[in-house]
Amino acid sequence: MRFRFCGDLDCPDWVLAEISTLAKLSSVKMKLLCAQVLKDLHGEGIDYDKVAKLTADAKFESGDIKASVAVLSFIFSSAAKHDVDSESLSSELQQLGLPKEHTTGLCKSYEDKHSALQDKLRETSLRLGRLKAVAWRVDYTLSSSELREVNEPTVQLKLDSQGAASGPTETTVFSVSADKFRVLLTELKQAQTMMNSLQ
Repeated sequence: MRFRFCGDLDCPDWVLAEISTLAKLSSVKMKLLCAQVLKDLHGEGIDYDKVAKLTADAKFESGDIKASVAVLSFIFSSAAKHDVDSESLSSELQQLGLPKEHTTGLCKSYEDKHSALQDKLRETSLRLGRLKAVAWRVDYTLSSSELREVNEPTVQLKLDSQGAASGPTETTVFSVSADKFRVLLTELKQAQTMMNSLQ
């Protein structure tokens, strides 16, 4: 059977297995767990102590807690990615065996954060890294220990970039000759023109 929240594909087996784990929670605890997972998907982090307290009644072990967070994270991000409305998501999750009370809470949380979640996914998808800052200066070399007369400009570039996972900023410093800098600048302008034509 195909499901819209899975991109019109079959539901992964691990998701089916974990839906029965989610069904052990009360519907109120399920909604609170959904709030924690959505907070994590928005980049605010997840409070694992709070999650452990929410799942204590159902006697979840650490593996069950991690699996529950993972399946909810998959459901929310996949549904947002495929732009599934909350009614369709509710219907599909009930078909997979999640109780109606649980799907109501889950879908209400999803509906409240749907557009913000899509914005966050758009912001973080297909990103290799991000350029944070560029600094440059031109040096003009008159002579050196090896040549009496050089008379050549060089461009010093300093790039601060950040990886896709919002890790620490990495600084790269390099020097290029005036000719190589002109080539670099021309190619960057061509790339920008191509990117602007795609928008």
